[in-house]
Formats: sequence, structure tokens, C-alpha cells
Amino acid sequence: MESALRFIIFLRHGQAINNTERLLAGRTPGVSLTPKGVEQAERIAKFLKPFNISAIYSSPIERAEKTAAIVAKHNSLEYKIDERLIELDMGKFTGMEYDAIFEKHGNVFFKFYDGELEIAHNGVETFVQVKNRVLSIVDHVLKEHNDENVLLVTHMDPIKAMISTIMNLDANSMFELIIENASLTIFKEHQGKLSLSAINVMDAERFDLTL
Repeated sequence: MESALRFIIFLRHGQAINNTERLLAGRTPGVSLTPKGVEQAERIAKFLKPFNISAIYSSPIERAEKTAAIVAKHNSLEYKIDERLIELDMGKFTGMEYDAIFEKHGNVFFKFYDGELEIAHNGVETFVQVKNRVLSIVDHVLKEHNDENVLLVTHMDPIKAMISTIMNLDANSMFELIIENASLTIFKEHQGKLSLSAINVMDAERFDLTL
């Protein structure tokens, strides 16, 4: 008998203060959702209902956990914190304005995706490290939640890491790719293989669950 489709769904947190102020927050505590971010989380929570989510895992960072809590409440579920979904550790760049980083250090984000040694030398988690931990949580979910749709609430770069793993994108493509706040990135699992079904989905009711 042919196995059923199931989905591993990544959700980027709603808009947070660092997004509006163009600050590289990283793992800085106390960076909360804006009122717009709360509204975004509530909206996407309703859009997730057609997926019949069975479990929710979240980054421990406040902006992601708040998003997960809103989604969980609207879908009558609990959520679990998992450190593998945590935001990228930005090392010495944590708390800096984007413009100041670019002016002093060049395009550190391209360097991050390209695996340049300068990134690690500045205390930044490498893209390979991010990929490894994201793949670890995905493997865990696939084993623990057989034939169930699962939601992972996290940040832009862990989502990009998963996309890069599936699509083998180069550094420039990764830099240009933007994952919108409170958007879904959907991976389909079928017969043991994962494929990318959608990026930046804002309305799950417009996503064909049979594809």
C-alpha cells in the first residue's frame, strides 16, 4: 500500500522589534513581537487549520515561542521547546545595526552562506552547524510523528538551512532569498523523501494538500 503524504512545516516568527529597527538581535533575550507580529501569528494560526497539525516544536527565543504559543492556542495543541530550532548565534555582531555591520565588515551574510572562515573567527555559528542541527530536529520529527503533519516555529536562517539542504542553493541565492515574517515553508515527505512544496505561504487554504 502506498504511504500517505505528510508535511513538515516551518513557520518563521511574526514581526519582532528587531525587524522594524533593522537590528541583528540573534539570541538576545527580550526581543518581543510587535503588535503587528502578534496579528500575523494569529492570522497564520487560523490558516494552519486545514493542515491538521499534530505537534508543534519551537525555538526557545521569545519572538518564536510567542508565535508558537499563539498558533498552539488557536489549534488546541501544546508546543515543545527544542534548542535545535534556536536563532543563529551571531557572535560579535549580535545587537548591531545592519548598516553598521555592512559598512565595517562587508556582506557578512553572504560570507556566512559561503562558509568563509571570517564568520567563525567572529564567533558566528557556521551555516554547516545550522544545517546539522535543523536536519537533526527534522529527522527526530519524521521518526516520532509517523504520518503526521508537524509545525516547526523558528527563524529565517534555520529555514534557509533546510531549503538549502533540499535544493543545494549557492551562497548568492541564499542571500537573496527572504523568508517573510509569519510565513510557512512547506516540505512534503513521501516514501521517505523530502521535497520543497512552497515558500512564503501566507494562506494555507490556498495550498493544495494533495500535491
